[in-house]
Amino acid sequence: MATGTNKGTPLVEMRDISIAFGGVQAVDHVTVDLYPGEVVGLLGHNGAGKSTLIKCLSGAYQQDSGEIFVNGEKATINNPRDARGYNIETIYQTLALADNLDAASNLFLGRELTTPFGFVDDSKMEAETRKIMGRLNSNFRKFNVPVSALSGGQRQSVAISRAVYFNARILIMDEPTAALGPQETQMVAELIDELKRQGLGIFLIDHDVHQVKRLCDRASVMKNGQLVGTVNVDDVTEDDLLAMIILGKKPEELAA
Repeated sequence: MATGTNKGTPLVEMRDISIAFGGVQAVDHVTVDLYPGEVVGLLGHNGAGKSTLIKCLSGAYQQDSGEIFVNGEKATINNPRDARGYNIETIYQTLALADNLDAASNLFLGRELTTPFGFVDDSKMEAETRKIMGRLNSNFRKFNVPVSALSGGQRQSVAISRAVYFNARILIMDEPTAALGPQETQMVAELIDELKRQGLGIFLIDHDVHQVKRLCDRASVMKNGQLVGTVNVDDVTEDDLLAMIILGKKPEELAA
């Protein structure tokens, strides 16, 4: 994938982040950044610290030390509501959708549109859902069925549309193609491309180097709570990324 320009101010900079649990250093002085229109993959084994790091950005955890900057200004993120205030949204692997409701009801869940008389305005919500889906996934047609009847990729579309409709600028995606087939994975790849075109920045948590090569512009690799390094994915091979994950060494260190 063509990389972003990486000029100007990062959308997000997580600077020198550390967090420990019960004396175990889960994240140890890690710095990563993200620019508009860019996808940064966070790679590493289970327990490497990538999910813990990103939970400091989503408000699920609070770092012990270090700072987070959003658009160049220091951000205070104590909980998920704070994160949403900075236009940070998380798409979890579980997607957190209400299976018995349709796409529009899910998109506006807890934030329903109402008529002047205070009734839920189903037609307005469906019209808005069709509009945002038209921008993100023009092939989506299943507006009037429960989301339990949707495929994995279509469910991703609903979750992403909800985030974008409510002004997400920074999207955290947790293994977005896990358990999806090739066609579904392609649908998610196209969604990510469209989000990039609209200037969003995406942190993509994964352990699949093939998907990171395919979907990301840069990759930040973690091992044992520390940052091994950040590389442009076009400049490295899948084997290079695997060596970073397994050995904790950057390509130039292996060549030395």
